[in-house]
Amino acid sequence: MGVEFIYPEFEVVRNSSRCIACRVCERQCSNGVHTYDPDGGVMLSDESKCVNCQRCVSLCPTRALKIVKSDCVPRENANWQADTIKEIYKQANSGGVLLSSMGNPKPLPVYWDRILINASQVTNPSIDPLREPMETRVFLGKKPRKIERGEDGRLRNNLTPQLELSMPVMFSAMSYGSISYNAHKSLAEAATELGIYYNTGEGGLHEDFYVYGPNTIVQVASGRFGVHADYLGAGAAIEIKMGQGAKPGIGGHLPGTKIVGDVSRTRMIPEGSDAISPAPHHDIYSIEDLRQLVYSLKEATQYKKPVIVKVAAVHNIAAIASGIARSGADIIAIDGFRGGTGAAPTRIRDNVGIPIELALAACDTRLREEGIRNDVSLVVGGSIRSASDVVKAIALGADACYIATAALLALGCHLCRTCHTGLCNWGIATQRPELVKRLNPEIGKTRLVNLMTAWRHEIKELLGGMGINSIETLRGNRLMLRGVNMTEKELEILGISHAGE
Repeated sequence: MGVEFIYPEFEVVRNSSRCIACRVCERQCSNGVHTYDPDGGVMLSDESKCVNCQRCVSLCPTRALKIVKSDCVPRENANWQADTIKEIYKQANSGGVLLSSMGNPKPLPVYWDRILINASQVTNPSIDPLREPMETRVFLGKKPRKIERGEDGRLRNNLTPQLELSMPVMFSAMSYGSISYNAHKSLAEAATELGIYYNTGEGGLHEDFYVYGPNTIVQVASGRFGVHADYLGAGAAIEIKMGQGAKPGIGGHLPGTKIVGDVSRTRMIPEGSDAISPAPHHDIYSIEDLRQLVYSLKEATQYKKPVIVKVAAVHNIAAIASGIARSGADIIAIDGFRGGTGAAPTRIRDNVGIPIELALAACDTRLREEGIRNDVSLVVGGSIRSASDVVKAIALGADACYIATAALLALGCHLCRTCHTGLCNWGIATQRPELVKRLNPEIGKTRLVNLMTAWRHEIKELLGGMGINSIETLRGNRLMLRGVNMTEKELEILGISHAGE
């Protein structure tokens, strides 16, 4: 081993007085950490394989297990930290690019936690959401600049196609292949029951899920996997994916080990072949090119469906949003640098992009200044973790939020950040049948519905505390926010005052 040896990151602590050698941990661990020693009649652990997914801990009937972080680390050095040293060792040994899953884990500012919500007191009475009506519905799409009436005086419906949501939250794009059939089914059924939408991601739409089309957003990415006329017609909206928060500026890559069976047929590529999406759409190199695709998709669906353009939050995002708004898109989706992913180059995930809070505020301000804010709706994602994050996002200018990691956590994800291996012990980020079946889609749907129901109640309570009775009244109402522990420049970009002002 020598210089290549890296001490395991986690240690398996087994209480020998509690362990009954039932071998549940062995059967449940897809990474092969636990084995049974028939000679000694005891369980053994290979800690080098442990990813701390907590499956064994959760299912141990006698609570004999716990996973702890190893304290065997290189000598302390503020500049050369243990993770940095380990990554250099790995690359020196392999010569490969480091891959990571889920969102950016670095201790960079989380602006949601530095923004506080105003509450009404004497001069602006609060509203009791249990006794008074609160409107959480939102409509996504282009809004008319003026009200039109016919010769008979009746209002004329001049609305373009809209998405109606019962609450301002949707399930973000996660492709079939990166997550399992059962995970997709859970999302689809929950979205249908809740009256919101889920996004197919760039993997096409499994034939079993066409029934959920009225609550489905279908995605067109650079690889165009699974895109055909029936697919475009199946969803309620079409999303053009230009980029995502976890890996701005690069494409996608689903390993061939996950391209099996129905995944292969849905994506329309051979089994075992890597699904590689190029960094750019090779027919889009300008806003004019994007406009052609937007109207091609509208033409293909008889102008009956709104078109979304999804981009990553980057430094010139306000100018980009302005261009997209003029391309004919109905909705802009912006994904911040904390957005999750099944796999991304570690250096890209941890160093490229900007926080969604700053990107959202900059875009909303730019679109308002140019008088085109109502030409598009803004949907934001990238680590929306709670109902209060949603309320803060709407006050900063969003129409709705995308969630993905929060939804996966509701399904049982433990953020072990090894999605790219395909060995997800919780049946989410895997295509192995014996692992997929661990996620019961009915239970998954119920947990998602419970989560969103709880968030909806909390959104109503937060609105009521502000003396506001509708989401639309809150949109862009930055007077209801105050900042703490921020610089003057950060407050300026966010467009909010400091607490106490």
